[in-house]
Amino acid sequence: MALDRIARGFCRVVAEHYPIVVGRPTVTADGRAVMAVDPADLCLPDIAELAVDRPAEDFFETRSHPDEARPAVRFFNLPRFYRTSGIRRPPQASYNRDHAAAVVRVIRFRDSAYVALYISLSHVLFDGLGATAFFNHWAAYARHADDAAVVLAAPPVNDRGAVRAYFASVAAVEPPHITHFRECAAALPMASPANIAPILMATPDIPPVEEQHLLHIAPARLEQLRQDVDASQTTFLALAALLTKTMLQANIAAMGAVPRRSYVMLPYDCRQRTGIPAAFSGNLSFLAIALLDSQAVLAGSYGDVARAIAEHSALTTGAHAKATVDVIEKELHVLYQGGAVMCNSPATSYVGLTNLRYMPLHSLDFGAGGPEILSCDHYIREGMLRL
Repeated sequence: MALDRIARGFCRVVAEHYPIVVGRPTVTADGRAVMAVDPADLCLPDIAELAVDRPAEDFFETRSHPDEARPAVRFFNLPRFYRTSGIRRPPQASYNRDHAAAVVRVIRFRDSAYVALYISLSHVLFDGLGATAFFNHWAAYARHADDAAVVLAAPPVNDRGAVRAYFASVAAVEPPHITHFRECAAALPMASPANIAPILMATPDIPPVEEQHLLHIAPARLEQLRQDVDASQTTFLALAALLTKTMLQANIAAMGAVPRRSYVMLPYDCRQRTGIPAAFSGNLSFLAIALLDSQAVLAGSYGDVARAIAEHSALTTGAHAKATVDVIEKELHVLYQGGAVMCNSPATSYVGLTNLRYMPLHSLDFGAGGPEILSCDHYIREGMLRL
């Protein structure tokens, strides 16, 4: 995996298909936060190589598969790597002047056939599907770095006009959680200014969450959980119900009171519920938020909670997404204040989930075959909070 091919592939795919990757967030004259691509002020990538004086195998973790006929599951233990390799944690993607909008590290190990590829991008650019498409397109350019006329089999749709045209064709329907945000914001002792985008843009970066706890749950145990909760629901919803009831009970123990509301946030792919092209490359993950009465969560079974979450989420449509876009563009302060409301507190209990199975990263091939081991580092909130 040659660094030169990785770097050239990245630069070419960005130049030809994804210029927004090297753009910068800015505020328009009417106070909207947008991504601008100014050739005189690009936020260029930071691509480099690192050498680790230990074999990659020192950082592998192995867990036996519950099915003895199947091979053990291996993953790369990132906390161990950062603690013991002598390598500092690579920088994170950032739009500050002294940082980069994309950070790439090719990590080589001593006496090892393995090469690690570290990638950091701002979530504001892509949702999981868009990011996976970008990685695969970049990999195609890297595989054919010597070909001056690379043609992608399924090029991305980058024309935001397709998104605007769809939202112009539907009438907005405000989702219940935004209505609730408005009610809560009206009761706050200090209201945020309506034109909050310039203030957010001027704030320092939020430090990334550097340590995350990973729970490896055997598939057989997840399936048993689904059967115990409600066999008609998905494993994801069964797990969401377990977390929702558990988080509420933890909040009661910590706060000494029953929160009035329990929020369950589930992202959904807006491409699947609208007329927006499936190949659109940007961030089209919208929120399906189940706004539940905490007393009902306490009194109900795990199956009751799973069904309630499913029913709330299924109601989310493109019309709700249109209302969310309108709030982002015209009333960003409502969402900003809502973020303060939608947290674990005496007033609310909150669980947010995402589903990484929709990111088929095993498909990536930069010229050395697909990855044998995948590991998730951590997510950066800075881009999401800024925009």
